[in-house]
Amino acid sequence: MRATIARLFGKSPFYALQTHMKKVKACILQLNKVFEAIEKGKSEDLTLLVKDLSKLEHEADLTKNDIRNHLPKSIFLPIEKIPFLEILSLQDCISDQAEEVGRLLTLYDFSRHKELFEHIKMLYAKNIEAFWQARTIIKELDDLLESSFGGIEAEKVRTMVEQSSFLEYEVDKMKHQILKTFFETHNDVDAKVVYLFTRIIDEVNKIAHLSEKLANRIRMILELK
Repeated sequence: MRATIARLFGKSPFYALQTHMKKVKACILQLNKVFEAIEKGKSEDLTLLVKDLSKLEHEADLTKNDIRNHLPKSIFLPIEKIPFLEILSLQDCISDQAEEVGRLLTLYDFSRHKELFEHIKMLYAKNIEAFWQARTIIKELDDLLESSFGGIEAEKVRTMVEQSSFLEYEVDKMKHQILKTFFETHNDVDAKVVYLFTRIIDEVNKIAHLSEKLANRIRMILELK
């Protein structure tokens, strides 16, 4: 495994991070399938879909651990080791979050309250915008390296980070409005459903928060260069 990880770093100092991000992306795409199955009323598919999601999350964990455990000391990194590992950890937290949301969605048949699922789906879509923004920033790392973390490329990434922060702000506003509307119009919903709905809303919202943290971690590196 050491040789494999070394080859990843040999292609680019950031290639290992980008390889792990591909695993995270796979988790998000699988979670999309979970939402699609619920929307189409295919609740019988959920268990298998979430089981596959857990497998993908485990693959992301294994990749993360391989990178951590075999970080080659002999290969030059353009950033300090601690920030590098922090970025890796934040990426992995997103895959963890995808699995958590998937599991929660299997606990209740939302065909009984389709309007609640519509709220969750709408918030999820906005959170995923924040994720794709963070993923794009990770893809820009090689260009940042080529520009020595300066110039037009650095300004481009700074702008993308600002956009990520604005998306996170919009997500928080949306969450607040969804909860406000829910508590104003759903007084007759069972307490267990209320708890699960608010829990799912909170967990979905963490995807944008983690994505913004990831983007801002890249911004911090730029400011230190």
